[in-house]
Amino acid sequence: MRKDKVDIITLGCSKNLVDSERLMRQLQLNGYTVTHDAKKINGEIVVVNTCAFIGDAQEESINLILELGEEKKRGSIGKLYVMGCLSERFLEELQQELPFVDRFYGKFNWKELLNDLGKAYLSEFSEDRVVTTPGHYAYLKIAEGCDRKCSYCSIPIITGHYRSRPMEEIVKEARLLTEKGISEFQLIAQDLTYYGQDLYHKAVLPELVERLSDVPGVEWLRLHYGYPSHFPHELLRVMRERENVCKYLDIALQHISNPVLERMRRHITKEETYELIARIREEVPGIHLRTTLMVGYPGETDDDFEQLMQFARDMRFERMGAFAYSHEVGTHSYKNEQDNVPDEVKQQRLNALMDLQEAISAEVQEEKVGKTLRVMLDREEDYYIGRTEFDSPEVDPEVLVHKDADMELGKIYSVQIEAAEPFELYGRKVV
Repeated sequence: MRKDKVDIITLGCSKNLVDSERLMRQLQLNGYTVTHDAKKINGEIVVVNTCAFIGDAQEESINLILELGEEKKRGSIGKLYVMGCLSERFLEELQQELPFVDRFYGKFNWKELLNDLGKAYLSEFSEDRVVTTPGHYAYLKIAEGCDRKCSYCSIPIITGHYRSRPMEEIVKEARLLTEKGISEFQLIAQDLTYYGQDLYHKAVLPELVERLSDVPGVEWLRLHYGYPSHFPHELLRVMRERENVCKYLDIALQHISNPVLERMRRHITKEETYELIARIREEVPGIHLRTTLMVGYPGETDDDFEQLMQFARDMRFERMGAFAYSHEVGTHSYKNEQDNVPDEVKQQRLNALMDLQEAISAEVQEEKVGKTLRVMLDREEDYYIGRTEFDSPEVDPEVLVHKDADMELGKIYSVQIEAAEPFELYGRKVV
């Protein structure tokens, strides 16, 4: 066990990662040596930042805590603390079932950890954090919580009502990060498009994006987790006009069958969804859309699923993920719907949808062969590996660039695409 060392392990989404990064900076300021997701966990203090979105994430979090409990029993680590969504949602049960954890914190009271260590939270550094991603890109969280109340989603139960961060605070954080060399930002929130409704009484995401795009040193801004209902169409003008705003939008659509959308409480229809996507693509030529679709929602019929498959065929989403419905305790659907689509049917439908998307992705990728694209380099292996403006880290395809020219990580280069696979492009630097 290494004295004055803190190991932080983050599970779940990029929003959790930002919380971990803020905590890491506060610990550093208080004299600790801090590591993130280290291969060897041997700190005097270990903090697990948990996820509780669906059952699989909850199981992963609990299994890790149990493993660390054994390490603590053997004396290879010291104090064990747990924070984040799991303990926000299941605090009492966790305290009873996992007594070896020294203390649980929720998603928002992690600052108390510093007090429990006899240290102070330094509010003058509240926008500062340790960047754990590669040194040229970072996630920028603009809000917490969600007011949408979709029937299947546990997020509002965990995070509460939507709370926008003031624009000035977000811009200040972006400036601090660009001074550290960050040139690419992934804007994140549970729902980007609701931004400002609580604080400014109107949707001001377009204004925020404009202000961020004006920050010197910002090469790329990419938008994650929009919501289709009451979409702020002014955002499309900003995306079209601002060169450093990526022609990319992550907008979770979930389903297309009107009966399913209604039971999901999505507040949008099939017809409105088709119209929205057509407008987005018309107003922002060349935009790449990422979406998430769900199969196996309670009562989903064969016809509902076929509509979903046809929707995927019609829309030809450049990027798409999918998952099977999970019957989450406390949600509206848990209380009011019977989880009546068999697991094997869910899996069959999921497989069919993803097989379809793989074929679409292959065609979308093939269309890029022969084109010259701007590529941000992330890392170096047998190739230089990077991404276009149409690709977000971790979830989207990568570009493998031949090493026949010297290049620098974190920089953008013009690359001619020579070959394509469903989830990878191959190319060479244009000289």
